[in-house]
Amino acid sequence: MPIGIPASILNLNVIFISILIEALPFVLIGVFIAGFIQIFITEEHIRRWIPKNKAAAVVMGCTVGALFPACECGIVPIIRRLISKGVPVYAAIGFMLTGPLINPIVIVSTYMAFGNDLKMAGLRMGLGFLIAIIIAFIVSIIFRSNHLKDSVQVIHHHSYVKKRSLIEQIWSMLTHSIDEFFDMAKYLIIGAFLASIVQVFMPAKAFLQIADDPVISLVIMMGFAYILSLCSEADAFIGASFSSIFPRPSILGFLIFGPMIDFKNSIMMLSVFRLKFVLGVLVLTASVVFITILLFQNII
Repeated sequence: MPIGIPASILNLNVIFISILIEALPFVLIGVFIAGFIQIFITEEHIRRWIPKNKAAAVVMGCTVGALFPACECGIVPIIRRLISKGVPVYAAIGFMLTGPLINPIVIVSTYMAFGNDLKMAGLRMGLGFLIAIIIAFIVSIIFRSNHLKDSVQVIHHHSYVKKRSLIEQIWSMLTHSIDEFFDMAKYLIIGAFLASIVQVFMPAKAFLQIADDPVISLVIMMGFAYILSLCSEADAFIGASFSSIFPRPSILGFLIFGPMIDFKNSIMMLSVFRLKFVLGVLVLTASVVFITILLFQNII
């Protein structure tokens, strides 16, 4: 007689696999970009491209992120390479926050998910960009060093790169990408598994009963965004499904906070940055998103 598997375990398995399937393509894209940066982008390039002015560097980081389609799953290896190459941590954080949130796929999916609502898509992009700039500025004031873990503090020597053939450089890029993938994948798996456990066993109905309060509902939706760890290209459809229960400001908090930082993304960040820095960015991001949404709730 076959042993019955509890429905909750089957549900956990489905959610866990779906998160991995959703995230892995973007992680692969991210590690290939990281490998390209490692081999073909030198410290001299970085010094030439990044503005000396801190404010200009913050705006540039956020703008490049907004123009660079990425997912929160694959953005961590990219910013690790950028920082190790000399990009200021505040510019890299701006890039990390806007990359998954502001890109054509996210704009179109948000527009369609909310019934061709251009205002919702515009608010998500506009307020998201404003919030990213504010967070990056505060990071530039609070955190002075790059806060990379000692194990990922890499010193690069580029004199040998110029002497190698293009084929050798491409092979090195692939080698670095493979190393990066296996380094990141284990943290993605851990994060996806923990996120699935929370999704299956979290008592969501208890939260829904107090959704009428604008402050509490915003906290709940931001908490959902963090725990559910959805891909930014698809989260608008999940957010829209809550529209009959939660007010629009809370839905917008869900749509902005989740792509910036979520549970599995935090686990991956912990593999790169020191704990103090990751917790600081998490609390800072949550606080700025929360305050900004409340300030703009009358126009949402």
